[in-house]
Amino acid sequence: MKNIYNLILIFYTIIIFGCSEKTLYTGKIYNNLNNDIHNLKTKSEIINYIGYPNYIDPIENKYFYYSEKKIIRNFFDNKTIYKKLIVFDFNADNTIKLINEYNLDNENDIKLVKDQTSNEIIGQGLLEKIFGGVGTSTLPTN
Repeated sequence: MKNIYNLILIFYTIIIFGCSEKTLYTGKIYNNLNNDIHNLKTKSEIINYIGYPNYIDPIENKYFYYSEKKIIRNFFDNKTIYKKLIVFDFNADNTIKLINEYNLDNENDIKLVKDQTSNEIIGQGLLEKIFGGVGTSTLPTN
């Protein structure tokens, strides 16, 4: 009788918590900053307004800000609302030279190539697979 109560409890727990919706944010949250970032002029203004970047490129002197919003209902039902990457490129005097915004929402739209490499081993018979390299020698030509 106790096992039946445990099964009912597990069943109701799965029903209640399995359908809860969670919103997951990754990176910086800058939903309302899109128009305001174009008014910024220097590196220090960016850090004060948005915060420190997710990645700093030491070679090209660029700041990378990544943001993602995902809604998760269960293991099989994940929906990505948006993915964005904003890259700030700076001059030598730490003023903004260029702002690039990339929308990464379509990164999962990958088309697979149907080309295949030919496999000659499958076309061989059983004896050729076993004794394939025996007796095939070439004479050197001079």
